[in-house]
Amino acid sequence: MAKKVSNLTAALLETADDLHDGGLMSDDTYRKITVRHMGPEAPPTAVPISAQEIRTVREEAHLSQAALAKYLNLTTGYISQLERGTKQAKGPALALLNVIRRKGIEALL
Repeated sequence: MAKKVSNLTAALLETADDLHDGGLMSDDTYRKITVRHMGPEAPPTAVPISAQEIRTVREEAHLSQAALAKYLNLTTGYISQLERGTKQAKGPALALLNVIRRKGIEALL
């Protein structure tokens, strides 16, 4: 159940929408505001990543499944499941995989 947004918060979110639409507020700042105030109704911040993309990210970083698991604080078996497509990355694992996809493994080192 989503929490009710107060009138003040609604006005601030409307202003943030206008600033974002006008190019005066960055996407990152806008997402932080909406996630904080809108909860589950906010736009997603992490893009889903396919099994093949996870394998590609890992191989481009020249990492074994065990090494990637260690960087992400996950098990090797979970990385294997992600790469086979039997599980979908969610939460912090998805966020970190998106960071690695965009900026490379160096962003975690």
